[in-house]
Amino acid sequence: MFALAHGLSSRAMSRAFVKEDDDAVEELPDRPSSMAPNLVTAEGLAAIEAEVARLSEELAQVGEDRAARARINRDLRYWTARRANAQLVAPPQTHELVRFGSTVTLDRDDGRTHTFRIVGEDEADPENGTLSHVSPLARGLMGKSAGDSVRVAAHTFEIVEIA
Repeated sequence: MFALAHGLSSRAMSRAFVKEDDDAVEELPDRPSSMAPNLVTAEGLAAIEAEVARLSEELAQVGEDRAARARINRDLRYWTARRANAQLVAPPQTHELVRFGSTVTLDRDDGRTHTFRIVGEDEADPENGTLSHVSPLARGLMGKSAGDSVRVAAHTFEIVEIA
């Protein structure tokens, strides 16, 4: 009556008052994925496979929690795709040049020393000594040898050792 008395159509009701379909499956947008080649170490590939297995198990046990199912399905799609396009790279056989999988010790121009292993994007954790192969520092180091220097983010890094 209020709607008719004020010249409003009963069809103009807000969507806020319409009951949603309880059976609708909520889909979350896919996680963004890099356009760079998905290079991985053997450890990185094993970690991806473990994550796919963990998420598959979690999905089987989650029950009817739609939000949890949507989150797990989104993550499972991401990790399944990452596994499908993973390119396993063997460890470098020589240590004359910095390559994917190399462990590089660097002296920074401010006196600090850092040691990083160059790994795949999903494996990277700089605070724990792994650096993504697509990071500016890793890209600058690739193909260089001990004694060479690179300048990245206003700092100069000298390669002390490649292992």
